[in-house]
Amino acid sequence: MSLIDDFHMRIPHLYRCPISLDLFSDPVTLSTGQTYDRSSIEKWFSDGNDTCPVTMQKLRDFTMVPNRTLRHLIDNWLLMEAQLDPQCQEVIGPHASIGSLKLNLQSVEAAPSLKLDTLRKIRALTKESDMRRSCFVQLDFLPLLLQLVFQVPKPRNELKCEDLELAEEGLCCILNLLKPPCTDKFAALNMLKSSACLNPLLNLLEQGGTMIKMSVCQLVEAITSFPQTQGLNLILGKTERLVRGLVRLLQCRKHISLSSAALRAVSGLCSLNSNHEDIIRAGAMDGLIASIQEDDKRITSCALTTIEVLSIHDSGKRALVDNEKAVPVLVKMLFRVSDSGGSEIAVGLLLDVCQNSQQAQETAIRAGAVTQILLLLQSQCSFRAKSKARMLLKLLRSIWTEDPCMYGVQYGVVES
Repeated sequence: MSLIDDFHMRIPHLYRCPISLDLFSDPVTLSTGQTYDRSSIEKWFSDGNDTCPVTMQKLRDFTMVPNRTLRHLIDNWLLMEAQLDPQCQEVIGPHASIGSLKLNLQSVEAAPSLKLDTLRKIRALTKESDMRRSCFVQLDFLPLLLQLVFQVPKPRNELKCEDLELAEEGLCCILNLLKPPCTDKFAALNMLKSSACLNPLLNLLEQGGTMIKMSVCQLVEAITSFPQTQGLNLILGKTERLVRGLVRLLQCRKHISLSSAALRAVSGLCSLNSNHEDIIRAGAMDGLIASIQEDDKRITSCALTTIEVLSIHDSGKRALVDNEKAVPVLVKMLFRVSDSGGSEIAVGLLLDVCQNSQQAQETAIRAGAVTQILLLLQSQCSFRAKSKARMLLKLLRSIWTEDPCMYGVQYGVVES
């Protein structure tokens, strides 16, 4: 039996929400006297129900009163559970507790070295255990960590080594806590909507080391994936300084893992249509084209998908046409991505670009597009991919029939 299964079995019946059967996160009591987790009962009501789920009594009063007594009892139980965890005792020490870790972070008098040591302990405890992650989230460590990392606004040139050390460990702790199962508490991330918290994040993205930059990218990706933080997603997508910073990292060939993290962050920001124009203006198309790598199919597929999302806009198409590397890169990708879906995206993008640009058509022919298209047509790709490939082939054929000079390069055998 896994630790998380064992933990769930030990949760007392009174500490479980009657709807989700999970440990209460934000217990609220209805007029019937029954207590539920806020998110669970709100979903019950939003589904059109007007009864108490346990008693089935029809409600006239839908007021939800926070059950602070139960919340306090659960916090104490979680602290006791953590103290009984052998690894927890080993990491924290025999004379310390989870509560003492929290006090260390809260104290304005605690030395930076003590806070750094505390963060390292939290990182070790939350790295692999769902049970301990759940415990730390329920005990409200997430907002405390966010305040520690992002509520110390300093000018870019005043970030000291100790600030960066604390930020690196703090970000790792935050990312550990942003893993399931405790998603109800992730609304704490919305504190980053304020410029006082957002500016330190931007400073870390620009001035931090590789690990800090990667962590910021992963944090942005996480923010874009939670329903509770879509308002923050919108703010981040319209923050030009952030998007331009991510675009620069997209082109970081020296650290593939960093450029991959930046790509996932940009892709996440593109999940909101209202972010698209701002992301295009920040130069994302150039960065996405530069991030495509023949030897990493996952990065290539993600980049192509994101380019496709942005190219539905006229500004996205123009940015693609204006990038002199776009057509040759897309031609190379016609028959080299890991799945037929990727090939379909590549041929579709080429078709869009070439339909409105004779120069793009000539560039595609010189880059060997005809050979790649013929190979694609003989492959097991989808019907839609083949249909687009035939349309592109027909379009390119019109160029070499009209221009005899293009005849010799129609199969991509002459270098440009």
